[in-house]
Amino acid sequence: MDRSQKAESVAQLNAVFKEVGVVVVTRNLGMSVAQSTDLRAKMGEAGASYKVAKNRLAKLALKDTPYEGVEDFLNGPTALAWSTDPVAAAKAAVDFAKTNDKLEIVGGSMGGQTLDEAGIRALASMPSLDELRGTIVGLINAPATKIARVVNEPAAKLARVFAAYGNKEAA
Repeated sequence: MDRSQKAESVAQLNAVFKEVGVVVVTRNLGMSVAQSTDLRAKMGEAGASYKVAKNRLAKLALKDTPYEGVEDFLNGPTALAWSTDPVAAAKAAVDFAKTNDKLEIVGGSMGGQTLDEAGIRALASMPSLDELRGTIVGLINAPATKIARVVNEPAAKLARVFAAYGNKEAA
């Protein structure tokens, strides 16, 4: 990698760090290519990205971003996962680490808040942004459904009474 490629890589990572909601640092302990491909696929499904970057270049890219605290985690064979959804990257990394002992969660950051491994695992246990949106829509929709049921119920009772009297007269 020549100097211009390194500068381009740093610029790309810096742009990513300025836009994302969470960064997770992982340590790869001898993962195979197939395992790495599987992890990248799971990250993509979750709406996250995963990249192995040179620690020195990643540290340069972290400058002037809210994720400068992640710099302390960048030693040894590390990789970065990130997503705009504050939960997606953490959830995908923790789920993969449960089934693969070659991926270790080191730490990360959400906004300006640096998180250790326990913090990332706690973040991963939270509902995703889409799950929260679904819950809110359900909560907003429930009262409207109940109001419609209450308003329609007296008319339905009246119709059942008339039907019963009509059946009684016919019999």
